[in-house]
Amino acid sequence: MNKKTNKSKQSSTIALNKKARHEYFLEDKFEAGLSLQGWEVKSIRAGKVNLSDSYVIIHNGEAFLLGCSIQPLKEASSHVVCDPDRSRKLLLKQREINRLIGARERQGYSIVATAMYWKKCWVKVEIYLAKGKHNQDKRDTVKNRDWERQKERIMKHSA
Repeated sequence: MNKKTNKSKQSSTIALNKKARHEYFLEDKFEAGLSLQGWEVKSIRAGKVNLSDSYVIIHNGEAFLLGCSIQPLKEASSHVVCDPDRSRKLLLKQREINRLIGARERQGYSIVATAMYWKKCWVKVEIYLAKGKHNQDKRDTVKNRDWERQKERIMKHSA
């Protein structure tokens, strides 16, 4: 009797920045690794991450994630100094960093983190090159989304 074990399917998403889709036009997507300390990984596994208001800066040819808050666990070791709002280094290839620098400096893009997720045993961050929306653009986006939803209802009831 050879039984297969049923592993429970868990979502690999750790945290989302839903506000970024509302505030920005998201254009080019990048996937970056994250340089973390041990206590941060434990807190991420416990789901104590806040990715809203997080963004990326580039300093001396290296990318850093700012504004991401990882709250330490109460069971964390007492000899480790936990700074929940520290800047975390992003692991990107030099070609990707050069592309981010060029878009930010020449074309006025922002670099925004939108999601944090597990990829195998690694924590990855999804970042986008983004342009800021004006209030009129935000209203248009909401109006278009509502119209698409209404069209779906009409099509569903007419068929």
